[in-house]
Amino acid sequence: MTNLTTYQIYDLINRPHPIWLVRVDLSDANLLWVDLSQCNLNWSNLNKVDLNWANLMGASFIKANLSMANLFEAILEGAVMNEVNLTRSNLTRANLNKVDMNDAVLVEANLNRALISKANLNRSNLNGANLVRADLSKSNLVGTNLSGADLTHANLFEANLAGANLRAADLTNADLTGANLNKADLSEAKLTNTMMAEAIMPDGTKHY
Repeated sequence: MTNLTTYQIYDLINRPHPIWLVRVDLSDANLLWVDLSQCNLNWSNLNKVDLNWANLMGASFIKANLSMANLFEAILEGAVMNEVNLTRSNLTRANLNKVDMNDAVLVEANLNRALISKANLNRSNLNGANLVRADLSKSNLVGTNLSGADLTHANLFEANLAGANLRAADLTNADLTGANLNKADLSEAKLTNTMMAEAIMPDGTKHY
């Protein structure tokens, strides 16, 4: 892991893109409004980094550590984030549309009102995450752990939740129209006013 001074960090991020930032330690850095679109940050340490309103479109964060990072309204559309660690990070109103985030850790992450449409989050761990009013429409969440997650008013229209763990999740007023819940665990889940028309239920039958 390469440790950089504040001067070196700001010198790097102002160089012509795309920037190679593999295995770089940017923990605790203040990077408000930064443009790191299309940059490579694989295996980097971004623990507690401040990336509010950052442009991270198309960037690569494979196996990066973004635990407890601030990404309020950050643009991450099309980013590659497989096996990333976003434990307890703040992604409120972030744009994660079309992101690849398979096998990621987002335990207790705040994704309130986040845009996560047409994304891949297969086998990711979102235990206890806040997904209130998040848009997960047409996303792949096969085998994803959403146990205890708050999905109140979430949009899961045509989402693929096959084999997902939704045990004790709060799906109150969520839209699961046309969703695939085949073999999903909905035990103890709150389903008050949940819309499930045309959804494939855990037993393989279609809900009408």
